[in-house]
Amino acid sequence: MKSHRLSRRQFIERSAVAAGAVAFLPDSLLGAPAAKRTAVDQVTLGKTGVKVSRLIMGTGSNNGYVQTDLGRDGFNKLVHYAYDQGITGIDCAAAYKTFDWIADAIKGLPREKLFLQSKVDGKPEQALETIDHHRKVFNTDYVDSLLVHCMVKDNWTDGWKRIMDAFAEAKEKQWIRAKGVSCHSLPALRTAVVSDWTEVHLVRVNPQGRHVDGPEQSVWSNHDEDVNPVVTELKQMRAKGRGVIGMKIIGNGEFVNPEDREKSIRFAMSRPELDAVVIGFKTPAEIDEAVQRMNRALAEAA
Repeated sequence: MKSHRLSRRQFIERSAVAAGAVAFLPDSLLGAPAAKRTAVDQVTLGKTGVKVSRLIMGTGSNNGYVQTDLGRDGFNKLVHYAYDQGITGIDCAAAYKTFDWIADAIKGLPREKLFLQSKVDGKPEQALETIDHHRKVFNTDYVDSLLVHCMVKDNWTDGWKRIMDAFAEAKEKQWIRAKGVSCHSLPALRTAVVSDWTEVHLVRVNPQGRHVDGPEQSVWSNHDEDVNPVVTELKQMRAKGRGVIGMKIIGNGEFVNPEDREKSIRFAMSRPELDAVVIGFKTPAEIDEAVQRMNRALAEAA
C-alpha cells in the first residue's frame, strides 16, 4: 500500500503555497474587520462623485464675523491647521464676511485635495457672471459644490428656474462640479427633495431642535423617526442618491455646554443619510474637540 505521508520538505512547500493563496483572498472572504470610520475620512457626496472630508470647516459663524474677528493671518492659520488635521472641506457663501478671504487662506494648499462649497444669494440678474465671480474670488478654476442659499418658501423652484438653469450651464462649463441648495424651512426642504435638479442638500440638523427645520423642537427631542419630518426627508434624499451635508450641528454656535455638543454630534454621526457635516470654528482647540467627538461617535455607531 502506497504511503500518503508527506515529507518535511513537501509539507513546508505545500504550506507556503496555501499561505500565498490566502494572502490574495479578498478581505471580505477572510472576515477582515471593516475600516474604522473617522471625522477626516474622504467620503463621496451621494452620486455626485465629489469627495470631501466627513468634517467640513464652516466659515460663516454669525455670517463669518466670528472667523473674521481672528484677522486675516489668524484665519489663514486656522484653515491650514484644519487641513493639517485632515479636514479638506471649506464651506463659504457670498454673504459671509470670509468670502473674500478664502483665496488667500487656501494659498499653498493642493487644490485637487480641497473641497470648496459656496452659495449664491437671491436672484442675480447676471446669474452666470455671479457664478463665475465665485471662481474668480477663490482664484480657482472650479467650485466643487455651489448652492442656492437659504431657501424658505414652498415651491421655490418655480421662481428660481432662471438661476437653476444658470447653475446647470455652469456645470456644463465645468465651473462647478455639483449643484444644490441650503434650506431654512421644512416646506423649502421638501421642494428641494422633489426637484430632480438638486444634487447636494445642506440640511439643518440637531436633536435639540435648535435652528432646525420643522414645526416644533419637540419633533426632534422625542427622537421618534416616525414623527420627525426632517428625518423622513433625509431618507428620501438618500434614496435618490443625493449628497447630504448636515449643518447647525452646534446649534448655530449656541451649544456652549459640552453635553449639548456631544449629544448633537452623536446624533449626526448616527444618521446614515448624512455624508458629512459643517461645523464653524474659531480656534484649533474647537477643531480638535469636534474631531475627537466625531471619532468616538463613529466608533460607537459602527
